[in-house]
Order: sequence, then C-alpha cells, then structure tokens
Amino acid sequence: MRYISLFSGIEAATVAWRPLGWEPVAFSEIDPFPKAVLAHHYPGVPDLGDMTEINWKEYHGTADVVVGGSPCNAFSVAGLRKGLDDPRGQLMLQYFRACHDIDPEWIVWENVPGVLSVHHGCAFGTLLACVAELWPDGGAAWRVLDSQFYGVAQRRRRVFVVINTRDWKRAAPVLFERESMRWDYQTGKEKRQALAAGIAGSAGTWCAGDSGTNMSVCQEMSPTLTAHDAKAACFVNQDGVRRLMPVECERLQGFPDGYTDVPWRGKAYAPDSKRYKALGNSMAVPVMRWVGEGIELVDGLMVD
Repeated sequence: MRYISLFSGIEAATVAWRPLGWEPVAFSEIDPFPKAVLAHHYPGVPDLGDMTEINWKEYHGTADVVVGGSPCNAFSVAGLRKGLDDPRGQLMLQYFRACHDIDPEWIVWENVPGVLSVHHGCAFGTLLACVAELWPDGGAAWRVLDSQFYGVAQRRRRVFVVINTRDWKRAAPVLFERESMRWDYQTGKEKRQALAAGIAGSAGTWCAGDSGTNMSVCQEMSPTLTAHDAKAACFVNQDGVRRLMPVECERLQGFPDGYTDVPWRGKAYAPDSKRYKALGNSMAVPVMRWVGEGIELVDGLMVD
C-alpha cells in the first residue's frame, strides 16, 4: 500500500503502517515542530507543506490511501463549535477535494466526536454529501473509537471515517466487527471487554486532549508509565502530583520512546512544551494500526 498523509502532524499513521509494509508517498504539514519531527525520522519522504496550496492533481494515481485529520478546533466541545463557519472547519472539505484529485481507493479521516453534533449534525451531513457527490460508486462508514480499547492506557475517543471510493460495500467491514469474517477471531466486543477488564480498578486515565494538557500523575504510586500501565495515570492526589514526562505521553499515544525528542532550533533536544503539544494533537498509533489492518483484511477478502 502507498499512502499520502495530509495534516500529518508527527505521523501516527506512518508509525502504525510501516510495520505493515506500507510506503508513504508524501506528507503535508505546516507546524514547524511536527515538520522537524518528520524531517528527522523520514528524510526521504517529501513534506509538501500547506495542503491548500498544492496542486494535488499532480499526485493523481500515486496513492492507494489518503489519510488525515483536519483541525478539530471548529468541532471540539472545548472550542466555539463554529463548524463550517470556521475556516479551520472548511479544511475538512478541502481535504476531500484533495482526495478527489489524488484518486485513491481508500480514504481515512479522523476528528473529535463533536463533529457528529455540531450544527445539529449539518456539518457531518455536508461531509457525507461531499462523499456521495465525489464518489457515486463509493461509500463511507464511521465509528467512534476509544484508544483505551486498543492497548494504550488513555481514554481518547475519536471519530474515524473510512471511505472506499470504488465500492460502497468495502467501507463498513473495516470498522465493524471485521474479525468475524475469518471465523476464528474474538469479536471486537469480546476483545474490548477483555482489555477493559485488564485495566479495571485503575485510579484513572490520562487524556491527551487537543493541546497536551492535563498531564499529571500521583508520585506516590507512579513509576515511569508504560503504554499499558493505566493504574497510575492521572491519579489526583493533592499531597503529591507530578506532570507526566514526554516519554510517558509518547507511550500513552503508542509512539516509541524518544520519538519526539529531535534536534530543534540549533539544540540537540526538543523542549517539553513542543513535545506535549505535538503528542496531544496526534492520533493514537494502535488505533491507526487497527484501521490499517482492517483495510488490508478487506482488500484480501473482498476481491472483485
């Protein structure tokens, strides 16, 4: 699989999909610090910059998948929820226009759950109308996925929209209990219940949010967190609270240790504030891997 990533951030998609053998064609990111992370880890992949200033027709037919999460500020309950009246909200439609020019078979779009309700659902309805207009033979499926059920110790609910531009029947099995198609898997419900049982009794969980805030943890019972160690995350004890370290936030999003600790403006190491923000704005790697595996499974089982 070859893919183009828009609104790339620090590339959770690439960390998730490279183990699957997928190859990035190009990134598109404007924030200086995530761009530095991309340049450090993926020097051979072009970062095209502002996606609104690119002639995506030049990339027609170069990718099987386009992935991205346009800015969530216009849809988040923490913001003003102006939806498509906010220029950042309109980037959602520009994302799909870019996808139309690139013409992949698969599209993955991620955002906050608030996109489903802003303007009484009209903004999301516009998204679906856009899909129907641009890909009349295709179809879309959407689902709210919570990263705590995919192997990391944080509650992070996000809407994932998967589109197949060629065949409307292919989109839904990527997101809905696709394991049963092979007859030998636990259902997604059973898997989520097992994971939830494994973290039962935890003191709480860390939520990265959209700005990398709320990163505190109880010192008394909190050695350095691993990706699966939910029991110490975000436990509030007024006698001793410490801020999560950037490496712990990397683990809670599924990134390798030190992934965001890259050279920055002439210094060998990145400031914690930049790392927190970039991680807080990122997708969760294990969820992205699950979506990618679903696309591979559907491609393998639903052959024309």
